Amino acid sequence: MLLSKRRAVITGMGVISPLGNDLSSYWNNLIEGKSGIDYIDSFDAAAFPSKIAAEVRSFNAADYLSRKDARRMDRFMQFACAAARQAAEDAKLAVNQENAERIGVWIGTGTGGLETNEKQHQILLQKGPGSVSPFLIPMMICNMASGQVSIILGARGPSGCTVTACAAGTNSIGDAFRIIQNDEADIMFTGGAEACITPLAVAGFCAMRALSTHNDDPQGASRPFDAQRDGFVIGEGAGVLVLEEMGHALERGANVYAEIAGYGTAGDGYHIVQPDPEGKGAAQAFTRALNDARITPEQVDYINAHGTSTEINDAMETKAIKKALGEHAYRVAISSTKSMTGHMLGAAGAVECIAAALCCRDNLVPPTINYRNFDPLCDLDYVPNTAREKNVNVAVSDSLGFGGHNAALVLKKYYGTG
Repeated sequence: MLLSKRRAVITGMGVISPLGNDLSSYWNNLIEGKSGIDYIDSFDAAAFPSKIAAEVRSFNAADYLSRKDARRMDRFMQFACAAARQAAEDAKLAVNQENAERIGVWIGTGTGGLETNEKQHQILLQKGPGSVSPFLIPMMICNMASGQVSIILGARGPSGCTVTACAAGTNSIGDAFRIIQNDEADIMFTGGAEACITPLAVAGFCAMRALSTHNDDPQGASRPFDAQRDGFVIGEGAGVLVLEEMGHALERGANVYAEIAGYGTAGDGYHIVQPDPEGKGAAQAFTRALNDARITPEQVDYINAHGTSTEINDAMETKAIKKALGEHAYRVAISSTKSMTGHMLGAAGAVECIAAALCCRDNLVPPTINYRNFDPLCDLDYVPNTAREKNVNVAVSDSLGFGGHNAALVLKKYYGTG
């Protein structure tokens, strides 16, 4: 007879985002339908086809880190550390000698320290190899968001980093969930971080024709599922959650936002950047997450969709939802919060999972803003333009990454009964 799996709940959350640098600002602005997108401020984008982005503004690393530590971190690591400190405070959790080995960190990213890489490459070209920073490598490599968070918290449990492009945040939360289920840790700090609004990254995405060129209307440029969508808007930030074994959380009297009940992942095996147009991999990840949670399609109340605002992705994701849910797909509330945050790449799944958890807590669904024109290929309920009150017992957050990486998480409302 199989033993029942250990259960994992969310007891703390932290956010650095284009909609605000704390949890309440992020959530309130989502519900109010505000956009965090504007003209690029961090570099001169006049020559770029896409001149808009969802940048993190008014962020001060010194609020969370010493000046010395901040100087030795790429911006994506600073975001991760800030969100992790917020999450620890929110969870009322102190890491100490007694619990450190049972507390781990698993934070994903899509590109890692791209800003550092670009700046140091310019130094190499202009001044020669002797002028390159000795901190280049630890500031550039993807795993160092998890490494730095582990160091600042003193956590000595399982530590790692999942790099699956735009699915990295969702995969990382799912991987941390499995660690708790397998009794390798009692608590995991998990999520995603990204800071790639840089000249090279924006130029690369422009070359792919992946970015929106609605430069005349920055706040209206990200329009998921709308017939006039023309590409995603690049974003940045971090989301970190405290996942905790349910019994451990109840024993210490922790506040619980929601339960992570299921996780599924699948590959397309199709193309390096284009998703399978039939959505088979995305649907498979969705179905595996539901099966893992022992949830039927008819029980799903809300989906925080990947919804990038690209022509192919949104049509494919609509197909995938229909494959996974059948006729119930037409009765589910679906929203893409990327309409407000832009696409935060490796951080997207984390901040979207946070939104899904708050939907379960508050019975309130954020809108898909900028939805004006019906597309017959996208014919589901995308909660257009205005937040909606709705009882959310089960929410799904899904992410799809370049390389055909698909991941989904199932969240359940927590009723305080264990």
